[in-house]
Amino acid sequence: MHNEPIERWIHDHTFGQDRTTGGERRTVIVIGITAVTMVVEIAAGLLFGSMALLADGLHMGSHAVALTITAFAYFYTRRHASDGRFNFGTGKINSLAGFASAVLLVVFAFVMAAESIRRMLSPVAIEFNMAILVALLGLAVNGVSLLVLKGGRRGQKKGDGAHGHHHSFRADHNLWSAYLHVLADALTSLLAVFALIAGKYFGQGWLDPLMGIVGAVLVTRWSWVLIKRSAHVLLDMQAPEALRAEVTEAVERVDGNRVADQHIWSVGPGIYAVELAVVTRNPRPPESYWDLLPRDLGLVHLTVEVHAHTDHSAGKGRADLTATDKEETGKAS
Repeated sequence: MHNEPIERWIHDHTFGQDRTTGGERRTVIVIGITAVTMVVEIAAGLLFGSMALLADGLHMGSHAVALTITAFAYFYTRRHASDGRFNFGTGKINSLAGFASAVLLVVFAFVMAAESIRRMLSPVAIEFNMAILVALLGLAVNGVSLLVLKGGRRGQKKGDGAHGHHHSFRADHNLWSAYLHVLADALTSLLAVFALIAGKYFGQGWLDPLMGIVGAVLVTRWSWVLIKRSAHVLLDMQAPEALRAEVTEAVERVDGNRVADQHIWSVGPGIYAVELAVVTRNPRPPESYWDLLPRDLGLVHLTVEVHAHTDHSAGKGRADLTATDKEETGKAS
């Protein structure tokens, strides 16, 4: 028995995390756009003596650093996808990076609010023409970056982690955090343009710091949503109720099966591991339970515990099967 080959039952837990995703590619493009803008603004600020351009160039630099953290998380996920120290692959690094970025956004929002309050109490002179130019330039750059980051929301391939209606743009917490960073910057620029125009033509200079407070409140709200969703993954909390209901319904559809226990949790963007305890009068091999599940749920690892229920006796068996194994072998494990 000990000499029998078991290779057919051995599987990895990369679950596609070893491949470059669309989110990573788009993040790198946005880093390039941001870096070029940073260099141009700093050079122009030094050449023309504009502190506004110089300050915004340095701000773009901090923006590029934040996005680089996002790109590094993608790289680390790919590089260590096959590392056996990670029980279910490196997919949760995505949520960890998203969580950290969201916390940084909250800090940024508080700093922005504090500075706005300071300026309301102690107004400073504003060079409206140059400030409006810088705000419009920032808005244009951030607008392009938002389009690039959101470009993969539609038409995703399965290799990029898309799994039907259960996967969305926000399932990739790392990409979502990058999007929020750019969106926060775009919002700041948009509110600044509105406030600066009102200040220049209508003398409503107080709108500038007020819009800073409004932007800080919105950024905090967006960040809090990301913090909660990424923490949900990091703490191995149950998958959405709709997904769990579909799994239960699919298993209980035949043989009078009953799901006695169910655990479904995220192990990466839009992908889930499943543990089921099934009570049935007609026990079947573990792969048959995998065959019952819909293919668009993003399930990549299935563990089934089968309890045979009869009038006079009860038995129990346990088996482990992954979606990857089933798709590769095309036969019972």
